[in-house]
Amino acid sequence: MAKITFMGAGSSVFAKNILGDAMLSPALHDSHIALYDIDARRLRESKKMLETLNRNINKGRAKVTSHLGKPQRKAALRDADYVVNAIQVGGYEPSTVIDFEIPKKYGLRQTIADTIGIGGLFRTLRTAPVVIAFGQEMEQVCPDAWFLNYTNPMCAVTGALLRGTDIRGVGLCHSVQVCAPRLLEYVGMAPAQDLQWKVAGINRQGWLLEISDGGKDLYPEIKKRAAKIIREARKPGAKKPRDMVRLEMMRHFGYYVTESSEHSAEYMPYWIKDKYPELIEEFNIPLDEYPRRCVSQIERWKTQSKQMTANSKLSHSRTHEYGSYIMEAMETDVPYRIGGNVLNDGRLITNLPHNTVVEVACLVDRNGVQGTFVGDLPEQCAALNRTNINTQLVTLEAVFQHDRDSVYQAALLDPHTAAELSIDDIRRMCDEMIKAHEMESFFKKGKAFSMPKMWHA
Repeated sequence: MAKITFMGAGSSVFAKNILGDAMLSPALHDSHIALYDIDARRLRESKKMLETLNRNINKGRAKVTSHLGKPQRKAALRDADYVVNAIQVGGYEPSTVIDFEIPKKYGLRQTIADTIGIGGLFRTLRTAPVVIAFGQEMEQVCPDAWFLNYTNPMCAVTGALLRGTDIRGVGLCHSVQVCAPRLLEYVGMAPAQDLQWKVAGINRQGWLLEISDGGKDLYPEIKKRAAKIIREARKPGAKKPRDMVRLEMMRHFGYYVTESSEHSAEYMPYWIKDKYPELIEEFNIPLDEYPRRCVSQIERWKTQSKQMTANSKLSHSRTHEYGSYIMEAMETDVPYRIGGNVLNDGRLITNLPHNTVVEVACLVDRNGVQGTFVGDLPEQCAALNRTNINTQLVTLEAVFQHDRDSVYQAALLDPHTAAELSIDDIRRMCDEMIKAHEMESFFKKGKAFSMPKMWHA
């Protein structure tokens, strides 16, 4: 019987997807599912929902327990085989609001702000110490468990765990498995009969290096159609389609990127520019998208949670999320391929730094998650990746060394931030955000550090 611990189980919709998927796997039918959260109400709702799901789709074979807050965290983790991490440290309020509103005062505008940029930097600073604390407790009570990380910033948080503890882990996102088929749909091509593709890079900036149908290269036709879409969309008064940034990047750099345009626009210095405000409309860039999304998601989750909790006939169909397939492959030793985020210490991508987390095809079986060799990325793709990696690695220096100067340096290296603000404004903005996030004690060397309440997880 496997034990699956879910950190951040109050996210009932996501917990339903991952754990419902596990209940539908014969290899995981009789698992012990341990739910952990710091919100008592949401934890109760998730437990009730999963118990109903267990009865309806799994004949009640799984054992479901709940564990509230830090005093019960080790009990949740003890003897776990798999730890699924889906926490959001600081929540929408106050932390996400701070990540958007303070930069906006300085003229720095963002779309999602959860990966790099100022928002991603500060999300790393408040999330990585919590995840490292999880890993340290796992070393004590479940040292052989696999950590399946769904929490952003994916590369930085996964890297913090892998570099800061001895726990084995992999970062999991949603974009790799849908990238190629959705691109074909977007440019109006028929679904491929034998679709093959290769993706490698870093999370949210992986590159679709190859795409073919039965051995026929689809890129020439894709690029022809994409160029037409861009030409038509840039005409005065034309309706703006989604994902224009990605198509334009493919036109200039040769390859399609895995993550959506609202994300990609803030990972580079080309799109959100005070000097060229017309680019926002021209490329349909949704500024402040994540706060809007958070507000609507919170309301939708409230409704969905109530509906799922009250629905005695609740059911589930297996999703494309990698989590259950990874656990199934490890339990059965039947190999499975994923797009996973793993440390590049084996030089999987040879022209990216060895101490960063890269997103590559991985083989999963009883031996765990094993990244596959890629070699060199096209140099222009690796160069764009490195501009993001620079910020991630220096942010981790701030985490591991409790070093305030590294916060400034990470911000100064961020492509979008550096393109818009002066050095003095970047430092002032970081100081204001450190204060607003209650991080001052974290950077006072030689003094005991205690996590602020807003960091609790």
